[in-house]
Amino acid sequence: MRAMDTALAICAGIGLAAACGFRVFVPLLVASLAARQGYISPSANLDWIGSTPALLILVAATLAEVAAYYIPWVDNLLDTVASPAAVIAGTLAAAVAFGNVDPAFKWALALIAGGGAAALVQGSSVATRALSSVTTGGLGNAAVSTGEAIVAVVLAVTAILLPLLGLLLAVGLCIFLVRLLMRVRTRRSRAPIAPA
Repeated sequence: MRAMDTALAICAGIGLAAACGFRVFVPLLVASLAARQGYISPSANLDWIGSTPALLILVAATLAEVAAYYIPWVDNLLDTVASPAAVIAGTLAAAVAFGNVDPAFKWALALIAGGGAAALVQGSSVATRALSSVTTGGLGNAAVSTGEAIVAVVLAVTAILLPLLGLLLAVGLCIFLVRLLMRVRTRRSRAPIAPA
């Protein structure tokens, strides 16, 4: 049974990490609430995430992050900070969800799988927002931001409550985003060049 618990914790961690690619603080807030309610059991050195001060800080940070993405062009500026922050948050979220796994294994897997999943999703998200900015003059970015926030919440909650489904959803989203960006890039490279 211990192996199954570890496997589910890893699925939850990777799902949470992928959600960090859409919004940095939403998955950490979900992890904080999950730790307080006993849905996840962080190791002793990460149990601070379920504390009241951590919860309050994460609520404030989440609200500020979500609101900032609705300010035209500020959302693009946030992506320069959010990209490295998403990798850090993804690594942390994965490590929190992994629980009492051997520390060397936990941090290696959290960095590779968690940070990697967050980076992949964040990179796709940045490209999607840039495409929206170019094609709509920034007017479509609010719709993109709303979609990203919703996906971050759904993915993070699913990762906690149904870890295997959360992992599958995260993998599916990554595949979808990569294919979408490749398709857009292919169309742009085939577009005729206007004469000078």
